[in-house]
Amino acid sequence: MAQLSDDCFAFGGELMRADEAAAILAQRASTVTGTERTVLRQAGGRILAAGIVAGRNVPPHDNAAVDGYAVRFDDLAADGATPMAIAGRAAAGHPMEGELPRGTALRIFTGARMPDGADTVFMQEDVRLEGAQVFLPPGQKRGANRRLAGEDIQAGRTVLRAGHRLRAQDVGLIASLGIAEIDVRRRLRVAVFSTGDELREPGTATPAGAVYDANRFALLALLDAAGFVATDLGILADRPADVREALSRAAAEHDAVITSGGMSTGEEDHVRASIEALGAIHFWRLAIRPGRPVAFGTVAGKAFVGLPGNPVAMMVTFLRFARPVLLRLAGAADTPPLSFRVRAGFDTRKKAGRREWLRASLSRDAEGAPVAHRFPRDGAGILTSLVESDGLVELAEEVVEVKNGTLVDFLPYSELVS
Repeated sequence: MAQLSDDCFAFGGELMRADEAAAILAQRASTVTGTERTVLRQAGGRILAAGIVAGRNVPPHDNAAVDGYAVRFDDLAADGATPMAIAGRAAAGHPMEGELPRGTALRIFTGARMPDGADTVFMQEDVRLEGAQVFLPPGQKRGANRRLAGEDIQAGRTVLRAGHRLRAQDVGLIASLGIAEIDVRRRLRVAVFSTGDELREPGTATPAGAVYDANRFALLALLDAAGFVATDLGILADRPADVREALSRAAAEHDAVITSGGMSTGEEDHVRASIEALGAIHFWRLAIRPGRPVAFGTVAGKAFVGLPGNPVAMMVTFLRFARPVLLRLAGAADTPPLSFRVRAGFDTRKKAGRREWLRASLSRDAEGAPVAHRFPRDGAGILTSLVESDGLVELAEEVVEVKNGTLVDFLPYSELVS
């Protein structure tokens, strides 16, 4: 009697390795978006279309790093305190005009431009005042408490390269150069729809056998977080003609199309057949868990990504495969997420030749080192496993066993979503 399989990843046919799929994505995905000009206030999250070259030094002039007294180092006594007359006062935005007279000190405040001739600043807490004189203690180093012009950025330096996704600190850096407008990539337009007669919109009634469509809303949130323009095309019924028409229409109006569900081999899975009729599929069955039936191809010349119907499988495959390819299409430089080596707080076994991602939460051991704890239920439909975990433990194809205390690669969601 033949043995029945309890592994939904076990049926026949060779599966493509995750690395091979990633190589195909890298080879076939290239920028499809044009450029536009945007003001700096709206630049956060956008992708640079051209590098940013500094047109000036930052800071533009030598300035004081503390509140205190600016002097010429060569005017200081070799030993003992140095008395000096106070020549004036300088604050940020209100510099002293002209050159600091020899043998004098300037009262100066943090950020104020250093006067010509001065090269050293004493902190106000270290000096002694007597009337119109300040007594400067010995032992100060030349150049102390002085920030040099160009200390942060020197004119002519390329500070940000094309393809960089702008973070808050990047926007601040551009502003420090006095740049008010920049060239960015147009936002990628992505069409999203779910398939399945069992799906219903949240807020509506659910007859027997129906469930609410969680995938589409999760996908739209992920696309928004990545800075794309996502179009919600709703739920498609399991009818081949409707699926084909929707795919064709979506491709005509967008840069990429993403579907959820309908990518397996069942009689009601019509997305794959429609893509093959309208374009091409470059891969659709990967040696991964969760999410083997994930497809990448083209429909009417536009990029297509078909994600699994199970919510966890959909999320994991989007983060590890769909998101990178969409960012490349949008003009972003290839910046793989950072994983971290942590100790496993669990035991597990897996099949060789398959890459797996386990949902896990982090804690700290007695020494303060991070430990990953596997979520107790690993079904591909358990959304709470994503909500109640911190990231994914990635197990490579050659790994067959993990023991408590083994070092594993941990991918925090913060590296995969922002």
